[in-house]
Amino acid sequence: MNALANNPTAQAVDNVLIYIFGFSLILLLGITVVTVWLVIKYHRSKHPEPTSEVSHSILLETIWTLLPTLIVLTMFWYGWTNYTGLREVPEGALEVKATARMWSWTFEYPDGQRASKLYVPVGKPIKVQLISTDVLHSFFAPAFRIKRDTVPGMETYIWFEATEPGSYDIFCAEYCGVGHADMTTSIEALNEADFAAWQQPKATGGEARGLAVMNELGCVGCHSLDGSEGIAPSLFQLAGQKRNLASGGEITINAEYLKRAIRDPNAEVVAGYDPMMPAYDENTMNDADLQAVVDYLLGKVQKPVAPKIDARALLENNGCIGCHSNDGSESIAPTFKGLGSRQVTIIRDNEEKTIKVDAAYLRQALLNPNKELVKGFPAIMPSADYLSDEEIDALVQYLLQQ
Repeated sequence: MNALANNPTAQAVDNVLIYIFGFSLILLLGITVVTVWLVIKYHRSKHPEPTSEVSHSILLETIWTLLPTLIVLTMFWYGWTNYTGLREVPEGALEVKATARMWSWTFEYPDGQRASKLYVPVGKPIKVQLISTDVLHSFFAPAFRIKRDTVPGMETYIWFEATEPGSYDIFCAEYCGVGHADMTTSIEALNEADFAAWQQPKATGGEARGLAVMNELGCVGCHSLDGSEGIAPSLFQLAGQKRNLASGGEITINAEYLKRAIRDPNAEVVAGYDPMMPAYDENTMNDADLQAVVDYLLGKVQKPVAPKIDARALLENNGCIGCHSNDGSESIAPTFKGLGSRQVTIIRDNEEKTIKVDAAYLRQALLNPNKELVKGFPAIMPSADYLSDEEIDALVQYLLQQ
């Protein structure tokens, strides 16, 4: 699908192309017409001998020197002004980080969400920060006329704006190895409602309102939910607990105490902690949210169910499918099909060894992929150490079942 004609980046490039092509066409036609006219008028059969004694013409020499110079200068000026427009990102642009690696793209949003396709809202400028983890790649979206190299160790960017919903191709336009031709993905331009729905967490199991309020207000930045101690008391299983106060005495945690501790936290400070918690008045936390937080802390609502991790989505969103197939076909990396039931020959300490694929091997292959290379495949896989332990475990279990 092509972008609309009023797409800002596409229009800037197209206008320069039309301007240069238009002048080139006019000059081509003009020179051709004059050449044909001169051939006919001064054909040898009509003028066997030269009759003109003119050696030069200041006027003509001035015209054919100045005119092309002015035309080339206008081409440069028009091209330069439109180029600078391609580098000046409009205010309010949504920033997305695009990471290129052999041979896939990964897009990360400000909220930490990752995807293997670039999902964007229609009508909003998008700034794409380009990063390469290995070799030279090039981000090329032809519908928007944008192309920019991604160089290892150097951050750069491009921007664009989708003016109508649709799916637009993204290619790597710089040869980056044997999987270069497969390094493709797309820009998915969604209307405002669809993009908002896509941004919603994909987790299963609802989140209690009380916990949502605490996340929004940053409470869990100081208070843990699992019993571990930090710079503030843990909020784990509070109902009925007794706490010593810095002012002396002891208090039993109940709904009344929690409400006081939220509205006026420094009136009854727990012993061993600094009085640094801000007060949450009705303007910051209304009574309904206050009650929801208290009910959650006292266990009167069901704690949120840990979301089930979609291992296949993890593989797709982190670019693994760009190198590993699911159908048994071998390419630049071993296939996932039948992985949990086969043996592989690995290179360990410069020696070949055949092992059975198990959970321990897969975990190491994800976190330290180049320590034990599968024979016949290059050392190109990046470490997945940015994933959580739960995500690593989900991937291991998924791969063992293939």
